Amino acid sequence: MRFQKVQLYFSPSRIERYQIATGYISTKSVKLYKANLKISQSFHPILGILEVILRNKINIILAGYFVDPDWIINQKNGFMIDPSLTYLDHRTRRIVTNDYLKTSVEKSENRFRRIRIPVTSGKIIADQTLGFWTNLFELSHYRILRGRPIQIFNHLPSGIGRIQVCDRLNKIREFRNRINHNEPICFNGNNIDFSYVEDVYNSITQIINWIDPELINWIKDMDSVMIKINNAKRI
Repeated sequence: MRFQKVQLYFSPSRIERYQIATGYISTKSVKLYKANLKISQSFHPILGILEVILRNKINIILAGYFVDPDWIINQKNGFMIDPSLTYLDHRTRRIVTNDYLKTSVEKSENRFRRIRIPVTSGKIIADQTLGFWTNLFELSHYRILRGRPIQIFNHLPSGIGRIQVCDRLNKIREFRNRINHNEPICFNGNNIDFSYVEDVYNSITQIINWIDPELINWIKDMDSVMIKINNAKRI
């Protein structure tokens, strides 16, 4: 396909950054754009696996903590409305309430009722975004839960705690949002640079390894991220 058509279908403004990075060599800029898509695509299997493992492990831990398999529904009136989640915002000088978890659960419940699907804890858990689960590692909810979320990691190295885990999870979540919106992930400024995606990949493998090292071997045949990155480096 001619370069003019690529610009037409994907917009000149989107392709412009790839042109700048490749010195306006049209064939090279198209190859880089496609490489960006291929790298993004390669992340989806391991991101999907991480998300499923993360939510299932957290569900097991919190179901045990609350002695309630339906904790995600019942805790709308429990820790999700803890008084500590309402506070004075020192920047705006307004009282604000962090009701993100409660609102997320209610949104799922309302959607299922609207399409006449029975509301169950299993369906609610599966319907939550990655942001719901990573939010449990933010200090506000983590304190209320007395640090229970960290218990999903059976192989956490010495010196690694909530802050390090939370930083990695937020990095992964933000990256997931970028590739879901087809954003570029192969630049540092106007230069071609794959250190960002390599860093995210390392964070994903670390999180999975901290849960269970056997999982790393189990996903090997579905993990082509570094192959795609190394191919892109040869452009």
